[in-house]
Amino acid sequence: MSTRMIILGVAVLAAGGAGYLAMNMVGQPAPTPVEAQAVAPPPIALDQVLVADQSMSVGQRVERNVRWQDWPQRSLAPDFITKSARPDALAELEQRIVRSPIVEGEPIRPIKLLGADQSFMSSILPSGKRAVATQIAADTSAGGFILPNDYVDVIMTRRGQGNNNAFFTETIMENIRVLAIDQTVREAEDGSLVIVGQTATLELSPRQAEIIVVAQQMSDRLTLALRSVQDVDAAEIDESAEHLLSGGANGEGAVNIIKGGALAVQGGQ
Repeated sequence: MSTRMIILGVAVLAAGGAGYLAMNMVGQPAPTPVEAQAVAPPPIALDQVLVADQSMSVGQRVERNVRWQDWPQRSLAPDFITKSARPDALAELEQRIVRSPIVEGEPIRPIKLLGADQSFMSSILPSGKRAVATQIAADTSAGGFILPNDYVDVIMTRRGQGNNNAFFTETIMENIRVLAIDQTVREAEDGSLVIVGQTATLELSPRQAEIIVVAQQMSDRLTLALRSVQDVDAAEIDESAEHLLSGGANGEGAVNIIKGGALAVQGGQ
């Protein structure tokens, strides 16, 4: 009897303790959830790079067409002009001439600008080439539509010697790049103003330079024929085809002109 009483008492105490614990747990508020704090990424190190504020073409001067632009230091190229290295670059590059096209937003590189002691024409002339000026007119230059970096054929026209009044016309050079062309404003018959080039500067090999000089002396007219852009890409300069320009019925004053090649002058008999 005493054993049963002890077991019953232990059970009553256990039940009472469990009820007490349950009452305490219901009365306590739920724990507040802990919000995860976002970790800020490390700041990106920036510098300022000199970039083109607008597109610039060959021969244009650097004026108010450049600006400083924030640039990640990890993306800096060695030839970029940075404000940390050249803080006075805007003043230093003032009036420099562009030697190759620059698009808007492109970082300015010194290689695309002429140095203070550099000539524009000599800087854009490829190695081994010569620049030769040729007199032209609107009616001999595709109506004035030929511009720098266009490609042309050079056509020579001259009158026969002696009693021969015939004209001889030959294409003496093909696929020739125009380096520069001067332009003057002329008033047309209807009163409008038109821009006409008077002198074209051509990119020639040394032997081609000899050809054009002789051709200017002996011809009545040199004409520049504008080539299509598609023809320029596919064109190959013929370095071996010979063209004979005869100065008379007996071959007096005949000149052998080789496209892009040698020149031989034959005197009259």
